[in-house]
Amino acid sequence: MLPGFLARAVELLLGREGRSLHVRAAGGATVVLAVVMLIGAWAVVDAEQGAPRANLRTYPQALWWSIETATTVGYGDFYPVTLGGRVIGAIVMVVGITTYGMVTAALATWFVGREQRRRHHLARAARELSEETTRVLHERFDRLERMVAGKGEDG
Repeated sequence: MLPGFLARAVELLLGREGRSLHVRAAGGATVVLAVVMLIGAWAVVDAEQGAPRANLRTYPQALWWSIETATTVGYGDFYPVTLGGRVIGAIVMVVGITTYGMVTAALATWFVGREQRRRHHLARAARELSEETTRVLHERFDRLERMVAGKGEDG
């Protein structure tokens, strides 16, 4: 079931051709982070197994630790004591920080793009209004000129 779920998640995050690069990159980084957290939890339990003072003994503990580590919360309730566990922790941290940075950048880009489209729309509407106003004024001036010209011929 997990591979099918994972395949659907990847398709949802990355699959649409029309999506912008920053959205696909953030989606890809999120998928990588999820995989790194799951595999990192398994790997840290393996690395910590049998180590003195080890407190990452079960997969659920390690999964909680990997979430804490990836989000940089680090409550300190679980932590690796071996060199291998600490290297795995560093990888989870770097991938987590990178992912959250990319997601933040994607959101910021979306907001900026939305504002730019709104401003572009307003500027286009102002140009169209200006063109219409200019056209109406020209028509009025033309009528006035014809009226004045017609009175000058009568007078």
